[in-house]
Amino acid sequence: MIGLMVGRACVVVLALLLVACGEGRAQPGAVSPAADLSARAEAVPGSIEQIRLSFAPVVRLASPAVVSITTRKRIRADRDPFAGDPFFRYFFRDFGVPSRPASRTQTSLGSGVIVRADGLVVTNNHVVEGADEIAVVLDDRRELAATLVTADERTDLAFLQLQDAPGDLPLVTIGDSDELEVGDLVLAIGNPFGIGQTVTSGIVSAKARTTPGGRNDVSFIQTDAAINPGNSGGALVSLDGELVGVNTAIFTRGGGSIGIGFAIPAALVKAQIRAIDAGGRFTRPWLGASVQPVDPALARTLGLTRPVGLMILDVHPAGAAAAAGLRRGDVVTEVNGVEIYDEQGLNLRLALAPLGEDVSLGCWRDGRAFDTELQVTAAPLDPAPDETRLDGRHPLSGVTVANMSPAYNEGLGLDMLDRGVVVVEVPRRGFAARLRLRPGDRIVGIDGQSVDDVDRLEALLDHRGRRWEIAVRRGDRTFTLSVDS
Repeated sequence: MIGLMVGRACVVVLALLLVACGEGRAQPGAVSPAADLSARAEAVPGSIEQIRLSFAPVVRLASPAVVSITTRKRIRADRDPFAGDPFFRYFFRDFGVPSRPASRTQTSLGSGVIVRADGLVVTNNHVVEGADEIAVVLDDRRELAATLVTADERTDLAFLQLQDAPGDLPLVTIGDSDELEVGDLVLAIGNPFGIGQTVTSGIVSAKARTTPGGRNDVSFIQTDAAINPGNSGGALVSLDGELVGVNTAIFTRGGGSIGIGFAIPAALVKAQIRAIDAGGRFTRPWLGASVQPVDPALARTLGLTRPVGLMILDVHPAGAAAAAGLRRGDVVTEVNGVEIYDEQGLNLRLALAPLGEDVSLGCWRDGRAFDTELQVTAAPLDPAPDETRLDGRHPLSGVTVANMSPAYNEGLGLDMLDRGVVVVEVPRRGFAARLRLRPGDRIVGIDGQSVDDVDRLEALLDHRGRRWEIAVRRGDRTFTLSVDS
């Protein structure tokens, strides 16, 4: 009995060996594609070359162009509260008790990537923001001073120019981030925690991703390649050795990498370099409309088969959307053939096109799809701000106001569709401060009469009434300040 069992076991083992060698199959192709893929994935390397497969050639190609950035910022500290007292001055001087310094130096570390042979370096805005001194350390340990060329807070990109750049600078080729697919292998190269250049590997986890509470103009590449503090501004590299993203942020609970990192697409880096080469700084395009994402409930209401695109809520008469014939209730589903799902994705797609160029929009209106062309334009500064400090015997005396326009509102972080007169500055000891007026408030009416611009406001304030009724709009709320003269 035991011999029979052993014999049967030998037959089974022999059969398995024959199958593994490609023999003994009753029908060619009987093995499923999934099983065949699994078998090939688990195959033992058949040569020394396969055993030695490595990312090293990619790292040798790209890593020399990844630099370490050190910034220094002088910060004023609170002066000693007793510095003006002669007794304490004498005490500190004669008895050697140190007083607090008037300023201190704050140092921070980050990474960057050389993208041009003349020494142009791309990094994150938050790496160099407010820096008084910027030093760049190359991969071969040479240290060079750098100056800020341009920076954009809303995309978190900044460009530096190396001073006295040598002629043998390494640089990395900027690839096409739009060609990335979820699942592609990528490498993250940077200087985490200031310990020196480090390479981590992973895959593209997602595309067109927005960070929680993130910026308004970036639709990120998500990766599980480890990104840690100090990696900011470093390179996300494809296996072709090309720059496909600039590492910028992580989602974390304790400060370290948990496998959710974000990179700014290289396509946006290219767009900003084009603006630099054109002799200016990057100018953000403006749709000229307020929008909201389409959720499942809204998609059903609009007759869409699935949630996609952004529905237009309001259109500015001087904006690109109005010029393209878009109106309230329309849905923008695509930009140049790329589907969009949120405002960040829309802003990114518009930013990739030079100002003045047309982009193709896929849209939906009244149950039907249609296409239209939209010219990419910047937000207009019309009307002129006319910043004015109000004088006279009235409750707003000393307050600085300005005319609102899309471009002016953008600089203040206000709704770009708002129009009228905005409060820019309120004197701390003025009567308006006691009324709790604050910068960003809109003056919409005086004594029941509407305020359209600064000139109109000054004219309405130029009277000697015994009572003032000042209508103020703050966010979505309007209230009235009643003041007796």
